[in-house]
Amino acid sequence: MKKRTEKDKHTDSITTFIGAETRFQGDLAFEGTVRLDGVVEGTIQGPKGVLIVGEQARIKADVNVRVAIVMGEVTGSINALEKIEIYPPARVAGDVKAPAVIIESGAVLNGRCEMRAPEPMTTKAGEAPIAKKAVASASPGSGR
Repeated sequence: MKKRTEKDKHTDSITTFIGAETRFQGDLAFEGTVRLDGVVEGTIQGPKGVLIVGEQARIKADVNVRVAIVMGEVTGSINALEKIEIYPPARVAGDVKAPAVIIESGAVLNGRCEMRAPEPMTTKAGEAPIAKKAVASASPGSGR
């Protein structure tokens, strides 16, 4: 049985598909998982969603999503709340910003890459943020 890669995990749950013969211009807002294989120009907003940019896609947009998986061409900034994955033959011309960024060998990023921690979680309105405990691990022979 073939091992599923990270980019394959989201393909089972695609809720919207824009095919290779489709051209869309304007603001695209979504939840769930969207796969783009056509031409899209404008803005893409899916703060709770997963965006998959297929190999044939040509995107000229600023992107704000939960997760971005790119295999096509994107011109514009990509901001993700969780992570950005860039796989060959992807070409990204713009800045990327997410807590985790994966760029596989053969993919191209021409822009800045900013990896930042997610925003602190809060308990209730007005209360102080919840501190996350750091966990340290020691390797054998490290003297700890």
